[in-house]
Amino acid sequence: MKKVLFTLCICLFLFLLNIFIVPKSFSDELDDLTKKISDLNTALNMSINATAPLESELNNLQSQITDIKSRVAAIDADVTQKKKNIDDGYKNIAEKTAILDQKIRDFYIKSSFNSPLIMFLSSKTASELTQTLAYQKAAADQDKLVITNIALEVVDLEQKKQALENEEARLTVLKASLDDQSAKLDKIVTGAKAYQATLNTQIAQLSARQQELLAQKYASLGIPLYAYSTQGGCSSDINPYKDPGFSGTKFGFFTYGVPNRVGLNQYGAWGRAKAGQSSDQILRAYYNFDSYQNFSGITINVNNGNGINSGSIIWSGSLEDYVKRIYEVPDSWTDNGLAALKAQAIAARSYVLAATNNGGESICANQNCQVFQTNPKGGNWDAAVNQTSGQVMVQGGQPIKAWFSSTHGGYVHSSADIGWSGTSFTKNAQDASGSINSFSDLNNNAYDKDSPWFYCDWGSRSQDNNTAWLTSAEVADIANVIMLAQKDSSTQPHLSQPDKSNPDGTDTWDADKVKQELGSGAFSSVSNISISADFGSGKTTTVTISGDGGSKSFDGDTFKNYFNLRAPSNIQIVGPLYNIEQR
Repeated sequence: MKKVLFTLCICLFLFLLNIFIVPKSFSDELDDLTKKISDLNTALNMSINATAPLESELNNLQSQITDIKSRVAAIDADVTQKKKNIDDGYKNIAEKTAILDQKIRDFYIKSSFNSPLIMFLSSKTASELTQTLAYQKAAADQDKLVITNIALEVVDLEQKKQALENEEARLTVLKASLDDQSAKLDKIVTGAKAYQATLNTQIAQLSARQQELLAQKYASLGIPLYAYSTQGGCSSDINPYKDPGFSGTKFGFFTYGVPNRVGLNQYGAWGRAKAGQSSDQILRAYYNFDSYQNFSGITINVNNGNGINSGSIIWSGSLEDYVKRIYEVPDSWTDNGLAALKAQAIAARSYVLAATNNGGESICANQNCQVFQTNPKGGNWDAAVNQTSGQVMVQGGQPIKAWFSSTHGGYVHSSADIGWSGTSFTKNAQDASGSINSFSDLNNNAYDKDSPWFYCDWGSRSQDNNTAWLTSAEVADIANVIMLAQKDSSTQPHLSQPDKSNPDGTDTWDADKVKQELGSGAFSSVSNISISADFGSGKTTTVTISGDGGSKSFDGDTFKNYFNLRAPSNIQIVGPLYNIEQR
């Protein structure tokens, strides 16, 4: 235990030394950020490695403590029953006290005054004398038996009471000891976890600067965030299979859902409607809220910018007229009494009120807010808006900011899960008609499985038949890039994608240069890739690559980040849960 705590202290000292004492040794801010991230990752990994055995010990001890506490609870219950039995015994003895006193008095009288001589003189015949003596002896024996039994009961109760008091004292000490041991272990591990969380936060803050380098690549994907869209989308090269045209093993990287997985899953809502769920059941599956409240008499202003109060006003009208001009979902979703359309109408109404402070600010007209057109949509959508007129989801009396997007990929995430501010009205859950324990379960049970963007490889290359398949050598290069960056973080500015200009203003190393710098253990080709995932929360946890360089495993987030930096063209993994197909 002391050794683990000492290691944690060393981790913290090294972290503080590197971040706050060592002067800057890089001329470029991005180089400096890269060095700091490396230092933070080193401290984090050391802390995690030091904490792991302690955490394992804690889990083992907590399991034992849980078992012991369960047995203690049983003993506690037995003690309670014993105490009740003893109390009942004393009540019974109290009732017998009068009998005991009478029996002792009778026995004394009979013993003192009913002597054989007196009975002999008073008896008329020998037969009468014999009967009297026999009767007297029987009565005396009965009195002695009653007296003896009551006395034994008193002694037994006193012994049981003393034993119970001893047992209770030992139980109190045992429970206090268990609570103390558990609290000490919890404190140590909680402290270590808090330290690791701090490092993770700092890594994320620094990495945000580096993620700007991916912005243009990501923007070129044209990811459709709303279900009404018919533009953009995935390459759809798995079902049916679309051959890229090159020979050898082909690898495809497929993401479940689109990036924003918070709030209403539009295709999921449609799937729920087809399964018979009402609009209320649909909304409560995606949001935490108290009730519906009717809002009227509010004017909504729409701007021509990309956010709240971000441009000139292009339209003004009532809340209901505004919602009738929302183009977020297809008008053909008419299942179960327009349940999906009504859920979307209530969500759109709630969102605009929360986003604009009940109409006090203007809202944009594109998918950065919610998709709006100046002409009413009409049709089934108009009917859904009318049937839910004024209805808004509220929590604590205020409209909730009911985010939504086209396809969540079988999961609902809270706002904090994707890096936004935490909210009480968003939730984290599987979005499926049955349990999800595998990719097969996900593909079969997810409510949004019919979305064209449910399982996508994002990006493409024209020379590969507009697909996103990668060659064995390209995947080997990505693995080598990750290993080199982990070996020497100062090399990261050289590890961007080789088919575009370097964003750091330096030279980009090709596959051969990366292998040369990495040295032993480098891959030239990859024969197989396997992944592990947490299907409870919907996240790829480990990617294992096998090939001529052996077998190497990478953290799911680490692999995704370096894949997006190095993969050619605009090919990317865009979410936490992804799978890898091989052809």
